[in-house]
Amino acid sequence: MPSESSSWRLGAAPGGLPLLGHALPLRRHPLRFLASLPEYGDLVQVRLGPHRAYLACHPDLVQHVLANPRVFDKGGPFFDKVRPLLGNGLGTSGWDAHRRQRRLMQPAFHRGHIDAYADEMLHEIKALTGLWQPGQVFDVGAAMQALTTRATARTLFSADITEQDVADIQRCLAVLFGGIYRRMTAPLGLWEKLPTPGNRQFRRAQTRLQELIARIVRDCVRTGADQGDLLASLATARHESDDSALTDRELRDQVMTLLVAGTEPTGHAMAWAFHLLGTHPEVETRLHAEIDSVLAGRPASVRELPRLEYTRRVFTEVLRLYPPGWMFTRTTTTEAELAGHRLAPGTTILYSPYALHRNPRLFPLPDTFAPDRWLPHRAKDVPRGAMLPFGAGNRKCIGDHFGTTEAMLAIATISAHWRLRPVSGATVRPRPETTLGTGPLPMVAEPRR
Repeated sequence: MPSESSSWRLGAAPGGLPLLGHALPLRRHPLRFLASLPEYGDLVQVRLGPHRAYLACHPDLVQHVLANPRVFDKGGPFFDKVRPLLGNGLGTSGWDAHRRQRRLMQPAFHRGHIDAYADEMLHEIKALTGLWQPGQVFDVGAAMQALTTRATARTLFSADITEQDVADIQRCLAVLFGGIYRRMTAPLGLWEKLPTPGNRQFRRAQTRLQELIARIVRDCVRTGADQGDLLASLATARHESDDSALTDRELRDQVMTLLVAGTEPTGHAMAWAFHLLGTHPEVETRLHAEIDSVLAGRPASVRELPRLEYTRRVFTEVLRLYPPGWMFTRTTTTEAELAGHRLAPGTTILYSPYALHRNPRLFPLPDTFAPDRWLPHRAKDVPRGAMLPFGAGNRKCIGDHFGTTEAMLAIATISAHWRLRPVSGATVRPRPETTLGTGPLPMVAEPRR
């Protein structure tokens, strides 16, 4: 492990075009491109359009970046494209604003609160599977997105939201998710300005979702009623030092952030889980045996989740192979040093959980689906910082336990009653957009009992 600045390997990504830089491989084959870069160094220069950026390929460098958020703050061309949609919420705010927001929001994500939200999660899981028919072929990716959208909306808003509101949120998010990544990777920032039908649809969905959220937040603040949901917890939160609360604008931004962060990433992870189970029958058999033994015919609940040890290892391995957040950017706020290299203020730093998780120097047989690599005696050999599905440091995903609880409940509940089989001839490839999705994922529902 390098410890001196002279030990770090500095490199540059090959290729690159005038003006475009490496925008084309990042847009056409981003996973392949990023996974290839550790070969060139621990810190590798890439060009995002005309701008230079650096990919941190070594886990120690990534840890250094994430442990110093005041120096390596949220920013860069990708975040700049997301901010107009999410506002100044927890996921996009700068260091100082984030620190205050995090302290106000953290109590709402206490394990006790999330356990209480599990009832809404289970309600939506059962409602979804109650519509399935034996032999039915359906898109599991779309089904998991619908499930997480509904569960997140119900958890956030509880009784303050109508069925029509939920349907509108689901429809708007589907449009927005499809458009965000195209904006993130447009090399010269021109694509989103064109008057295309897709851009008009994107703006309409953005406006509709913002109006809906503003109305729900306004009603919550006006009535002051505590429905026991996440929005009420955020609206009543007070800072311990000055008793300040989130403003109405901050509440709207946080709700938008939580809707986006709580929907697509978890839905994609769950879809990948069922795809991998369907293509690895030996893993599926062990998972079914554990679920049958632990649940013994009872409905899944948060009380049983700690006993589903193999199921948790399966989900952890899913997150390693297909981390929903596959690439992130930071921006230096002052002159800094990384891997012995001096960085000017405003320099973009990238890190890729996908590239880290697929690095053979960090994970033996990195492309193999092997849940038992997370057995305690084997997991301790994973280098610190090599596994980052939720980030690290004080900007680690605040909803990591929320998303994991929802995914574990869904996998356990669905697997207790259904086996999802791949459709012969269907090709499934990672689709790296805002998060790492499956694309169309047709599977056949077969009842287990």
